[in-house]
Amino acid sequence: MKQNRVSEFALTILGVVEHVGLAVVTLATISAMTGEVGLMLTAGQATLADLLLMFLYLEILAMVGLYYKSGKLPVRFPIYIAIVALARFLVLDLKNLDVWQILGVAGGVLLLTLAVLAIRYGHVKYRYGDDE
Repeated sequence: MKQNRVSEFALTILGVVEHVGLAVVTLATISAMTGEVGLMLTAGQATLADLLLMFLYLEILAMVGLYYKSGKLPVRFPIYIAIVALARFLVLDLKNLDVWQILGVAGGVLLLTLAVLAIRYGHVKYRYGDDE
């Protein structure tokens, strides 16, 4: 009986820490997004780099929102964020990269894309039970 109460207390503490962490991530993302919009307004234009960065912020907010809706965090979302981040890096630093670095970044995007396909295939082919 005492072990059960300790487990419940530990889960409660972990839940609180999780929600505080998600709130911090959300507020930091909104703050960074607001700052980026301010920079775009000051510059009077939005560059491709700005737009890709905004997509990164939106993906992070979507990931937090999905967690609050479903209580689960699909591993695909961080992979999507990584793909967009690598694409942004490639677009912005293309002139400064040598051929091998470009191939390395492109290979990373390809591997992450294959990972998403494998995960999606696994979810469709091998569905979870109702209790998971």
